[in-house]
Amino acid sequence: MKYAITSDSTCDLSPELLKKYNVSLMPMIITLDDKEYEDGLNINQDQLFEYVEKTGNLPKTSARSSYEYVEFFENLLENYDHIFHFSLSHKISSTGNNAVIASQEIGNGKVTVFDSKSLSTGMGLTIISCAEKIKAGKTVEEIEKEVKEEIEKVQASFLVDTLKNLHKGGRCSSLALLGANLLKIKPRISLVNGEMKVTKKYMGNIEVCLLKYVEDMLKECPPDKKRVFVTYSSYMPVADKIAEGLKEYGFKEVLQTYAGSTVCTHCGKKTLGILYIKQ
Repeated sequence: MKYAITSDSTCDLSPELLKKYNVSLMPMIITLDDKEYEDGLNINQDQLFEYVEKTGNLPKTSARSSYEYVEFFENLLENYDHIFHFSLSHKISSTGNNAVIASQEIGNGKVTVFDSKSLSTGMGLTIISCAEKIKAGKTVEEIEKEVKEEIEKVQASFLVDTLKNLHKGGRCSSLALLGANLLKIKPRISLVNGEMKVTKKYMGNIEVCLLKYVEDMLKECPPDKKRVFVTYSSYMPVADKIAEGLKEYGFKEVLQTYAGSTVCTHCGKKTLGILYIKQ
């Protein structure tokens, strides 16, 4: 059996990791004014942030249709026997449900669609794990069972410098935005049962808050120390300090990556998260 791994572009794996683990992407659509772009292909974070600063508008992000997924999967099935597809949490976007519809239309059980219940490199963690299981020679049934178990153990969270973009996207109220600005609150956004929730609030300088956030996460959600992502929307020197600290903590692999344009659209600049599989 020859297996393919696919994902929508919100997994935020770097080009190097996509190549290493042979992952094919279905890019999400990002619209600036009336022009459409494909996430990860012809738009980057700098262009996106510049657009928001110039216009005050938030780009629109769009899911791919079930028809597009059918075409995407069928093209791959010309060379592969089975596809493992990872989607952005189904509670956040319709793209995962559209992938499910496409898999059912193709039939014969040739496409497994995983609801990652996560986003960004929270998805990336289980994608890499799936690739390792394939390399180990596991069956479709074994891979499906083990990946579903791991999805429930993913710790995906970010510290956000400002709620401005989340407010523009309708994901927080004007009152919450006002309060956060007045008190200089940096909210911790966590994926809880596939939904984004504010799970803690920090006050003060973003770099100080980030170090405290990392300390808190490791205490609250003890990790499996195999692999951790340090993922950010824009580079901050504190990211290197966090990565070094995670190596000293005992993680065998520490990966620093940029969030893609879809994720950056909603979180804005100076957002950073650590993402790993829990014990």
